[in-house]
Amino acid sequence: MSSDSAGERSLVIESREHKPHSKTKRKFRMLKFISSILWKQQASLRIANARQHTVWLFDNTAYQRVTPKALAQGRPAWRAEVVACVFEKDSRKDISKFVATIADLIGLDGDIGTEPETRHQIARRLRPFLYQTAPAHTMVIEIPLSDASIQLRQIGPTDSNGICSQTVNLGSRHLAGGTRIRSYLRGGEGEVYMDTLFAGPEGWLLISDIDDTIKYTMTSEPTGILRTTFVEPARPIQGMPRFYFHIQRQLVPTWFYLSASPYNLYPFLREFIYTWFTPGTLMLRESSWMDVGSLIRSFTTYTMEYKVNNMEKLYRSFPERQVLCIGDSTQTDPEAYAEIYRRHPTWVKAILIRKVTDVPHLEVKNSPERFKTAFKGVPESVWTVFEEPEEVYHVVDRFSQPIL
Repeated sequence: MSSDSAGERSLVIESREHKPHSKTKRKFRMLKFISSILWKQQASLRIANARQHTVWLFDNTAYQRVTPKALAQGRPAWRAEVVACVFEKDSRKDISKFVATIADLIGLDGDIGTEPETRHQIARRLRPFLYQTAPAHTMVIEIPLSDASIQLRQIGPTDSNGICSQTVNLGSRHLAGGTRIRSYLRGGEGEVYMDTLFAGPEGWLLISDIDDTIKYTMTSEPTGILRTTFVEPARPIQGMPRFYFHIQRQLVPTWFYLSASPYNLYPFLREFIYTWFTPGTLMLRESSWMDVGSLIRSFTTYTMEYKVNNMEKLYRSFPERQVLCIGDSTQTDPEAYAEIYRRHPTWVKAILIRKVTDVPHLEVKNSPERFKTAFKGVPESVWTVFEEPEEVYHVVDRFSQPIL
């Protein structure tokens, strides 16, 4: 008899001797059932590879949990949330009908046949939405350290959307705040990587929205979302790149771009931010979409809850930082930022809201009553509504002045 069989027999004998109650038996059967499911899931896991899969690794920010226990044990460990996406490579090659649908919805059906460049642009940006997700996949990340050694970390498995999010302990090695390292997908031939910024517990932290705060998206107009997402070149809001450069120079913050956009837009938005703004960590919705209506809803539904939850994650990682929040009036940025201030009033130092005036039908959202209601309980010295970036330079300058 095998040792496994003997173990099973001893377990049966023991259960008969003790005669457990029926409730205990049900719990035992349930545990066995759950264990069998978990075992089957583990047995079906696959390792993502660059030949069969398209893999994205999101840039991230490492942090230190400075607690009395951590300090007593020595230098606090660095941690970072690793977010990865895995898709089946070339899973849907013919996307011409989807390109035609997008073109028709935004009124380009008459031009699409005569402008190959426009058609190519739509196809390139649309393709990540049509990839077949690859659930139950793991991957190995090569993380270089300052002493020339490399840590190998297994990440995953991916969920039904092809995403995995996992906090990795990077150890307590003497990496100074401001250090930046590049990690690679093992077996990815150096083409799949993520940049990690090591950010200490103190200093400034900037939380910025993207759509209609720093990038023209027209989130209040469905056709505007489609046009700016799939056809037009990504354009920054006038004056915002210069304003963000001023913030970087004056406060030197750690940057987080918190958007309700779906994760399928990560390459597009990362390229935009690296072109016009200070690089930082992009926080996007961890869900995909199956039709155009779902894409549009992802920009506009449950955005407050989504943003508050993610800002709470940032608070847990950087409770000692000073925070500047920047958003706009098209969605729920005022309400979300006000809520996080009410929860952590010593954490949030200022809230700046761009009043969007170049998009129609925003009279209610831009009304003084809306802002008064949204910021109820928040001191007026904390929040500012502006139309042009030049109006809020003084807010940043005020915080950059040394305290005498």
